[in-house]
Amino acid sequence: MAHKSKFHMLSLLLALVLVLSACGNGGTESGSSGTSGDGASDGGGQAAKTSFTIGYATGDPASKQAISDAIKAFTEANPNVEIKDVSEGTTSSYLDWLKTKDAVGEFPDLVEMRDTEVFLKAGKIVELPSDLHDLFSTLPEVGGKVYNAPLTLNAPQGIIYSKQAYEKAGITEEPKTYDEFLADQEKLKASGITPIVVGGKDIFHMGFWLNKFLIDDVYAKDPDWNSKRTAKQVSFTDANVVQAMTDYKELFSKYVDKGWLSTADNQTASILVAGKAAQLFSGPWMFTQIQQADPNFAFGFYALPDREGKRNVIGLPSPAGWTLSADAAKDQAKVDAMKSFIRFFFSKEQYAKYLSTVNGIPSTKEPVEYQATEQMQTVLDLMKDESVTKSLAINNWWGENQIPPQFRNWYYKLMQEMVLKNGDVAEYMKKADAEYDTEVAANKQ
Repeated sequence: MAHKSKFHMLSLLLALVLVLSACGNGGTESGSSGTSGDGASDGGGQAAKTSFTIGYATGDPASKQAISDAIKAFTEANPNVEIKDVSEGTTSSYLDWLKTKDAVGEFPDLVEMRDTEVFLKAGKIVELPSDLHDLFSTLPEVGGKVYNAPLTLNAPQGIIYSKQAYEKAGITEEPKTYDEFLADQEKLKASGITPIVVGGKDIFHMGFWLNKFLIDDVYAKDPDWNSKRTAKQVSFTDANVVQAMTDYKELFSKYVDKGWLSTADNQTASILVAGKAAQLFSGPWMFTQIQQADPNFAFGFYALPDREGKRNVIGLPSPAGWTLSADAAKDQAKVDAMKSFIRFFFSKEQYAKYLSTVNGIPSTKEPVEYQATEQMQTVLDLMKDESVTKSLAINNWWGENQIPPQFRNWYYKLMQEMVLKNGDVAEYMKKADAEYDTEVAANKQ
C-alpha cells in the first residue's frame, strides 16, 4: 500500500508539472512559433507574417536602386513583412506595363501610380488612407479625393552639359535665349563633337524635348490647352503648336546624334561622359548616373530659355505616387503593412537617402535636407524662383485637362516618324488632331 501511495503522489506531481509547462508556452506544443496555421497572431505576442507586392517604374537606374534599397531596409527592420518586388525593366511605357500586369491578374498591391485617373476609372485603386495625409506638404486631388503619396515633387528638366566640351567650343556662358542656344550648337558642331544625345529607344525619353517645346509655346501661356483641345476649341494645327514641333524637328535634324532612335535612356550618361556628345536634356535623376559613370566628369545644368529669354519648366504638383490597389485594400493586414512601408519610406532618415540618390525634391511636410550638389542646387533654386514658370508635360495634367491615356505614346511615336521621314509639320499636326478626336470619342463609349 505504501508503494502504491508513493506512485500515486509521483503521478500527481508529474501531471502538475505538465500543466504548468503548458501554461508557460501559451498552450502550444514544444517548439511552436506561437502563431496559428494561417499566419494570424494567436495572442502570443509575435507579429503575423504579411506580404504584399510592389510595382514601380524602372526606367531610371538611380530611382530603381533607391526604391530597392528602401524595400530592403524596411524588410530588415520588419521581418514579419515580405515585400515581393514585381517591377521589371522594359522599353514599353510604364502605363502599358501596368495595363499588362492588370490583364494577367498581377496588378501590384502597392504601386507607383502615374496615371491616376486611368486606373481610378478602371476601379483598380483606392484613396490614400487619411492618416497618411499629414505626412505631405501638398496633395493634388482627383475629384476632390487624394489617391497618392507623392515620391517627390515634379522636377525641372534642362540641359546637362559637359564643361570641357563647352570650353573647347568657346562657349563661355550659358545661353540667355533659345536663339543663343542654337548658336552654341553650331559652335559645338564646329568643334567636332555631336551636340546632343537622346535616348529615343525608350519612348518616355522622347517626352523630354517634345514637352520642352510644348511648354514654351503652349502650356506656359495656356495651362488649360488640353481641355480646350478636347472641346475642339484649339487645334494641333494652330500656329503655336506648329512652331513648337517645327523647333523640335529642326533640333533633331541638325543637332541630335544620328543614332538617337536606337539609344536607350540608360546609355545617355555614358555617352555624355565619354565625350561622344556634349549635352543631354533630362532631369536631376541623371546626376547620380553621370557621377557613377565618371566621378571626375565636370558638368553643369541650366533651364533652357525660350526665344524671349523666359524659363519655363516642369514643376507643378500632379496626382502621382505610392497608391494602394483596390484588391489589396480588402485585406486589412496588407493595408497595415503598406501603410507601415509608406511611413518608413518617408521617415526623415530614410527619405533623405532616397532623395540624395535620385536628386529629388521633397514632398513631405517635415523638412528633409540632404547634401545638394552644385547641379542639384540649381534645380532647387529654379523651384524657388517665382520668375520661372512652372508647368506640366502633356500627359501629366488631370481633371478636365487630362488627355486620352493612349495618346501620349501615339503622339511621341508620330513625332519620331516625322523626323525620320522629314515630314511636313502641318500635315503631321492634322494627323494628331484626327487621332486625338478618335480617342476622345472612343473613351466616351
